[in-house]
Amino acid sequence: MFGELEGCGFEVIEDSFGECFVGHARVERLWTGARWSEGPAWFAAGRYLVWSDIPNNRMLRWDETSGHVSEFRSPSNNSNGNTVDRQGRLVSCEHLTRRVTRTEHDGSLSVLADQWQGKRLNSPNDVVVKSDGSIWFTDPSYGILTDYEGERAEPELPCQVYRIDNDGSLSVVADDFLKPNGLAFSNDESVLYVADTGATHLTDGPKHIRALTLSADGLTVVDSTVLAECTAGLFDGFRVDTRGRIWTSAADGVHCLDGQGTLIGKVHIPEMVANVTFGGAKRNRLFICGTTSLYSVYLTVNGGAPG
Repeated sequence: MFGELEGCGFEVIEDSFGECFVGHARVERLWTGARWSEGPAWFAAGRYLVWSDIPNNRMLRWDETSGHVSEFRSPSNNSNGNTVDRQGRLVSCEHLTRRVTRTEHDGSLSVLADQWQGKRLNSPNDVVVKSDGSIWFTDPSYGILTDYEGERAEPELPCQVYRIDNDGSLSVVADDFLKPNGLAFSNDESVLYVADTGATHLTDGPKHIRALTLSADGLTVVDSTVLAECTAGLFDGFRVDTRGRIWTSAADGVHCLDGQGTLIGKVHIPEMVANVTFGGAKRNRLFICGTTSLYSVYLTVNGGAPG
């Protein structure tokens, strides 16, 4: 299960990608046995990673100290995206209950959002926490389209991007996405990157990451442009390193984009990738959720914001 794997490796497209890894770096498969892995979140204090296995209705936990994998939560309400807030609490998107929750330090669950203007959310997908404590999430309809990753239902709302403020109030950030999916902030938090995977349900639909420039107060979108088009399947979840590069999932592994959206390199994985996060003591280990497996690779770059 460990060591170099067939079908894995680095592909340098632009020379600048060469500085992101050392020559002997290898992709490791840490565990396999999921149906659809998603939403990795790194807990630095405990040295463990939590991620979702959506169709199996469970969350899994990988322990860095032993390499052991156990069930973190089952059932998990078909959880999808996860992140860690600035107080070290788990924030999760749940398809089945169509809500965003937070796991408190005592293990209890707090519901952060489950409706907008009296109507149920669709199926919150991915989530990120800003340094001011606000929580931003996407709400496509994937979890209610079938019974595979949630429970089939008619959508009550359009697919939108939302923000939960510290007072608990919910606001719409963007309403012009077909299927908003993964999201992350630039390092200075002036830009919110959001993937649109609308090509899953519309011929010639979007399969890109958009850059949403935020207002000076960081609350509203003042400009929206397509940053990059996916060249292999769809972009799903992604994270930003300290140099502003975007490490994003794709059908053939992980794509690395520079700050201008140019594809500079790939980390090939032998199955479709859904999401990634940075972890380890120095946040220089990229954890990768492939379809059935959890992978990792050490890099010479460091992840930006925790989570």
